[in-house]
Amino acid sequence: MQSFNHIGLLGRLSSAKAQETTHRLIDFLQKQSVDVVISDEIAAMLQRHDVPYGDDDFIGTHSDLVIVVGGDGSMLGAARSMVDYQVPLLGVNRGRLGFLTDIMPSEIESKVMGVLEGDYISETRFMLEMSVWRDGELMSSGYALNDIVLHPGRHLRMIEFELYVDEEFVYCQASDGLIVTTPTGSTAYALSGGGPLMHPSLDAIGIVPLNAHSLTSRPIVVSGGSEIYLLLSDALVTIMQVACDGQIYQRVRPNDGVRIKKKATHLTLIHPSDHNYYETCRRKLDWSKHISHKRHKGKK
Repeated sequence: MQSFNHIGLLGRLSSAKAQETTHRLIDFLQKQSVDVVISDEIAAMLQRHDVPYGDDDFIGTHSDLVIVVGGDGSMLGAARSMVDYQVPLLGVNRGRLGFLTDIMPSEIESKVMGVLEGDYISETRFMLEMSVWRDGELMSSGYALNDIVLHPGRHLRMIEFELYVDEEFVYCQASDGLIVTTPTGSTAYALSGGGPLMHPSLDAIGIVPLNAHSLTSRPIVVSGGSEIYLLLSDALVTIMQVACDGQIYQRVRPNDGVRIKKKATHLTLIHPSDHNYYETCRRKLDWSKHISHKRHKGKK
């Protein structure tokens, strides 16, 4: 197991509880003789000028582990900013759902100590990269750990596009948009759209229509090595958007092309040693317990 001696901290500290948690985490790490660096944002919010701080590049080049304090949105932002530095991420949950942030605030000392001592699970997740093309010219690009979503922006109207997978035509669709999701993102927006849950270890990409104008339009799953291409209809009259993880938005026009494929650089996530994907699903998605538990609970 890799040892972590240089730890960076990222996160959105919008609440007093998140700030308190981050203070605790910094103090704990310093007591373990770990070199700690924090983001400009955290330094300004906490007034912790006793700790070296800087921008994303500073964090990425001075850390062999980054701990993210916040919710899944904070983790998604950290994934996009840290993936090219090949720095693994560990999450402390100060958000609402927390599929990607494993450690609860009450467990900081014990769980983080376990990671520092080499008692952890490491797993690789792939990300998606998106590029927008107009008349053969690259207009914009972006990365996503969860999903790439084509949607009509502020306008409540259907859009029309053609879908290609590995240059093979799949269908022409009229809908509110399309979600292209990684296995990581299958528990996020794609789940709300009726997409399948995919285990994070799968090398697969989900394609989930948004309110398609057809009863036969269903989610499909393709190889993780596939390249997906969306050609927007030239008959459209509205400016649309492509969202990366619901946080980065790119405007697209009629007749634009959107290419989506697996990013070459993968992300490494660190989990406490007792992490269990299915147990996380049970807690976060309110799945049922064992039948025997229900029986015992119902007894007088």
